[in-house]
Parts: sequence; structure tokens; C-alpha cells
Amino acid sequence: MGVAVSSWQLARSVSQAGQLGVVSGTAIDAVVGRRLQTGDPGGHVRRALAHFPFPEIAARVEKKYFREDGHGDDPFIPVPKLSLRPSTDALELWVVSNFVEVWLAKEGHAGLVGVNYLEKIQMATPSAAYGAMLAGVDYVLMGAGIPSEIPHLLNELAAQRPGFVNVTVDDATVPYRSTFDPITFTGVELPPLKRPKFLAIISAHVLATYLAKDEITRPDGFIIEGFTAGGHNAPPRGALVLDDDGQPIFGPRDEPDIFKVAKVGLPFWLAGGQSTPEHVVQAQAVGAVGVQAGTVFALANESGILPELRTQMLEELQQGTLVVRTDPFASPTGFPFKVATMEATLSEDDLYQARPRLCDLGYLRVPYERTPGVVGYRCASEPVHVFIRKGGAESETDARKCLCNGLMANIGLGQNRPDGYVEPPLLTLGADLSGAQELLSRYPSGWNATEAVKYLLQVSR
Repeated sequence: MGVAVSSWQLARSVSQAGQLGVVSGTAIDAVVGRRLQTGDPGGHVRRALAHFPFPEIAARVEKKYFREDGHGDDPFIPVPKLSLRPSTDALELWVVSNFVEVWLAKEGHAGLVGVNYLEKIQMATPSAAYGAMLAGVDYVLMGAGIPSEIPHLLNELAAQRPGFVNVTVDDATVPYRSTFDPITFTGVELPPLKRPKFLAIISAHVLATYLAKDEITRPDGFIIEGFTAGGHNAPPRGALVLDDDGQPIFGPRDEPDIFKVAKVGLPFWLAGGQSTPEHVVQAQAVGAVGVQAGTVFALANESGILPELRTQMLEELQQGTLVVRTDPFASPTGFPFKVATMEATLSEDDLYQARPRLCDLGYLRVPYERTPGVVGYRCASEPVHVFIRKGGAESETDARKCLCNGLMANIGLGQNRPDGYVEPPLLTLGADLSGAQELLSRYPSGWNATEAVKYLLQVSR
């Protein structure tokens, strides 16, 4: 759910309430690196680092990023960008940061904790998953693509064998993959790890059938996500058609056939527009285990969103002025992206136009082949002339926003530029606000995750 919006604090509370609490693994290396640079308020990151099974690695990460007095107004020092040939520093930070977030979510209780990754961010997946598994993660969730290689990856990493995913490289003439070898990383042979269950986040029943037909690709279950969900959505099937407000028009072809998903025989949950107790009951009535809910928890007290931004959204929700649009162009991935339209955020065109185009985090960069075996990286949100020089089409850059920096700003870890420019936030929520509105009527000053769980389960069987 965003970048650290589904924080360890939120996941821990949901887990302690008896449900599956899920932390966001997206860009967690930058999140943990910047938390350390802010002085690690509360000492949480360092407490988790003290339990990392390889102290010398944890010590190197802490030494590089921790600033006891914080970074002040200085820019955050950069973390290594994703690449097919990551440095040792990059691998160590990816593994350690995933361990930290999962370990903190699991600390002090026996509830279930999962971690959510984006399939599009392939280059970090093997090392990220290993770090989460070192912390005992119970579930791995993945969407925004076809996660067919994850079941095998988790099997290999659990056995302490090298695991890999094939990486999509534009114009590739040779295959590329991202590999992680636990023995090379740790320097020792280790006993097997617990293999987490894997839930594939999909939007079409045909994908459920495809993934389930072969043991090597079969997940342990599915999350069927509709197009009202927050964050990235699957594009509408067929030609892109926009309504009068510039939003993509979804139709019957974009609705998954739940009956066909149920026939596959694996557990499944419904997601997107599943925000009320009635939705939970309806989901169970069609065979689902339950629902995946995002918006009611993104607005909960424990979410990673800055309190002042969360308060602003709740005030607009109370006034009936909070609007969530499906922006077909905001994301450099080309996928539609839900944007909460709010003042002083990148949803405002003047702020978007005023932002210097740059790509310094690079999580959504696309690898492309420069020559056989040599890969470059480009992002449709980077400077237009740079993107074109790398072989990208100018039309792909139209209205693209920097999601990486905007989502980091949402959680109070936005970059301060040397010239004084401060990255503005870019907020996302689901289109269905009915559950949040009901919770706000019950808790006018805001609610916590436990209250959200009790609300959702109040009439479920």
C-alpha cells in the first residue's frame, strides 16, 4: 500500500487484531535508509538491526546511514539505484531493510505478517524476499504484473539455494535475470528458512487459471483486485477510452469472473472497493476467504501517511470534497494510477509543472538493451530529452509524474534539494470511500487499525 503507508506499525496492529497485516516492501531500502538519517526516532530501526542474524552486515548499514542528530535541512544521501548488477552495498541494504520492516511488524506477538511487492520492480525481488524471510515473514503478496516465478523463487530461497527472476528488458536480444545467492551473501551455509505462502494479486480470472495449472507457477492463493483499488490498476481491456473527466472507462470485460476463480480451487480474497462489513459478507458468500482492504487502513492512525496529510484527507472526506481520480498518465509505468486530488500535492497541475523533472530514486525505471549484454535504464518521468536520448518516445512522457519522490513525501521522507526545492506529496486512495465515511461518522477524531478491523468484521460470519 504505497511506500510505507502500510507501515510496520499498521501491519503489527492489524496482525495483533487477528488478521493478516501486510507491510509494503516497495522502496523499503530508501525508507529505512532515510529513517536512519532522520536519527531513527524511537530507535526502532536500530532495535531491529540488533536482531539481524549477521551483525557485521547490519553494522555496515547503520554506519553508512545513521545520523544521530538527523540530517536537518540537508538532502538525504542517496541509496543505490536498482540494477541488474547491484553492488554489495545495495544488496546489503535491500536484505537488511526488508528484514527490519518485517521484524518490527512481527515483534512481540504471534500474529501473521505479510510483505507486498510490485512485480514491475523485478531487480530487487530476490534479495528483498530473502530479507523478509530472514525475519520470518508469513506471506508474500505481489501484483502489477504476472508473478509466475515467485513460487519457485521462494522455494529456492527457503532452501538457501540461489534464487532468480527473469527481468524484462526492452529490446532484449539475450535473456536477463536477477539472482540472489544466500551463501555468497552470508559467507556461510545456513539451515533452511520457513517458506512463506504466496498470494498473487491479479485482476483477471484467466490469469488465475494460467498460474494455477503448473506446480512451478502455482501460488497459495489469489487476491482478485478490481479497478476501484488504490495505487496502480490494470489498464482497461481494449483501446483506451477516456470519459469527460479524462479518466479511463472500464467495462464488463474488466470485471473478473469470480465463479471461474473459485473453480481453480485455491483460496482467494477480493480487493478494490471492499471497505464495509457488507462487502466482507458478500465476498464470503461467493467463496472468498475475505477481503483485502486498503483505504480504511491508509486513513488509520498507524498508517505511514504524515498526520497532517491524513487529517487534511479526513477533513475533506467529512466535507464531501475528497475526490479520487484514475489518472491514466501519472505513472511512468503506463498503468492507470489512483490520485487523491488535494491542495499542495502533485495532483495540482501548477505544482506538477513547477517540479523539475528528474529521476534520482529510479524504482520504476525500465531496463533496455543498449547492445547485447549491456543494459541501460530509462524512466518516462525523467527529463524528456534524456528519455528520448535513451530511445524512449516523447509521447510516453506526457503528464508523467514522479511517483517515487511523491510517495516518499507522503510519509515525511521527501527529498530536500540542494537548491531548496522540497518534493511535494502525491497521495493515492481507492475510489470507494464508503467504509472510510462510515468510520469517520463513528470516530470523528480518526480511528485506529483495531477499530477498522472490528468495523469490517462486525457482521461477517
